[in-house]
Amino acid sequence: MALLNSLFSGVSGLRNHQAMMDVIGNNIANVNTIGYKGSRITFSDTFNQMIKSGTNPTEDGAGGTNSMQVGLGMKVNSIDRNWNQGTFERTGITTDLALQGPGLFVLNNNGTQQYSRAGAFIFDADGKLVNPQNGAVVQGKVANGLGEIPSGNSIQDINIDKNLKLPAKATTNVTWGGNLESGSATLRTDIIEMSGNFKSDDTNVNTNADSQTYTMYGVNGTEYQVVLDYSNTAASGATPAAYTVNYTINDKDGNSLVPALTGSQALSFDLATNKCTTDPLVISGDSGNIEMDLSFAALRSGTSSTSVSTTIDKGDTAAVETGTVTVYDSLGTAHSMTISYKHVDSGAWTWEVAEPSSGELTSGASGTINFNVGGTIESILQDGNVVVDPNLPQISFQPNSGAEAMQVNLDFGSGTNGITQTSLSSQIASLSQDGAASATLKNLNIDSFGNIVGIFSNGESQTLAQIMVATFPNLNGLVSIGDNMYQVAANAGDPRIAEPGESSTTTIQSGALEQSNVDLSEEFTKMIVSQRGFQANARVITTADSLLQEITNLIR
Repeated sequence: MALLNSLFSGVSGLRNHQAMMDVIGNNIANVNTIGYKGSRITFSDTFNQMIKSGTNPTEDGAGGTNSMQVGLGMKVNSIDRNWNQGTFERTGITTDLALQGPGLFVLNNNGTQQYSRAGAFIFDADGKLVNPQNGAVVQGKVANGLGEIPSGNSIQDINIDKNLKLPAKATTNVTWGGNLESGSATLRTDIIEMSGNFKSDDTNVNTNADSQTYTMYGVNGTEYQVVLDYSNTAASGATPAAYTVNYTINDKDGNSLVPALTGSQALSFDLATNKCTTDPLVISGDSGNIEMDLSFAALRSGTSSTSVSTTIDKGDTAAVETGTVTVYDSLGTAHSMTISYKHVDSGAWTWEVAEPSSGELTSGASGTINFNVGGTIESILQDGNVVVDPNLPQISFQPNSGAEAMQVNLDFGSGTNGITQTSLSSQIASLSQDGAASATLKNLNIDSFGNIVGIFSNGESQTLAQIMVATFPNLNGLVSIGDNMYQVAANAGDPRIAEPGESSTTTIQSGALEQSNVDLSEEFTKMIVSQRGFQANARVITTADSLLQEITNLIR
């Protein structure tokens, strides 16, 4: 009987080492199968024949004895998959997807939910993302018309309409950023300087002689006209002459201000040096918007003919910076919006929206930005009024395209994230605008979170769907059904379906495929072990056969 036991043990060894070769052969066959997870086999002994039972030590001092058993061969203990991460191969195809982490793709195959690590997908004729081998549809969540992914873990077929179009969207908000140089020339008129000579022995009495009109600017950049003239107020024929300067400040169209802003200043001269000794005349008015000096220090009085000139702010030219952005109306027609920024005073710049040729600005096209000593925006004025709550000036624009009137917020930002005024050179630009022309779907991208993002012909992008992944308490409980697919079986546990990278630790790499994790060097080593194990068990059988032959020969 012992010989028969050794035969059976040898047979079990042959059979199970053959199973080991089957596992190794399958691993090697799938060394280039995408998403394939290699398997391993482990063995255990079977029942053991009890030859003698052991005994415990006795109280009289006798020692105990061990049990004696003869094994009856071996069996397969388990065949497990190695779920370690495989390497990635770049393909450049957007719908080729590789999983980084323990998750699996979820697919619907004719109503049956299946799972896979192989991500070689395509879009079929109906726009469904499918496994090209069997047509199983990749599962996920489809976004609504606003590009919003619904919450929860309810899944459906990933289906993308290749003829999808985005409607035109009117611009409602334009964000600006950059810097305005604090040391640049200002537009504000701080000083008007008169220079030249008044004839000291002039005996003619002139009233409002040599009247001249000049352009000047107020504190907030408002344009005015200043009218200057001078007259000899000495008695007719008397010397020396006595001169008085007269001024009148009107609005930019020449109309008188309310209240009127006018006045005069008598001049005095040093008889020894002929220099004018009259202090500058401080002129203020129009609700504080006019603050300037009328200076006479450069005037002289001599025997030469009267010749006087006037300089506004010593000839300074104010810094002007412009920025242009394209905005869209409700029909998707593009309009060019340009804003000019003028440095009107230290810490103050005016802004003005130029009227596009494609429409008409109906209100709110100008204002002032005031900066604090830190160089960030302190307040914003629009049409002379401080803009509050929210701090966004709004302009009204009526397009000529037949679209509805537009209300556009101008977001100049806040703090260092908005327009600043520092010593750096000026550079102003539009950072963003939220409008768009109508557009068709041109391309698709898939990010690491499984979001399928549509790229449209107008450059806009919108989330169209999100691929979901499933994880299991016990991956080895899944059973392979071919085509790189798995199904839930006993001991796998319930699938946990979640978004990649957020509630799941698995992320998705687009344009790549996960390769088989089979290690050829390890498989070849195991093949040698399996071969030697098979040979040794075969030798047991042949040796046992020889012994049986000898026994049968005893009766000859």
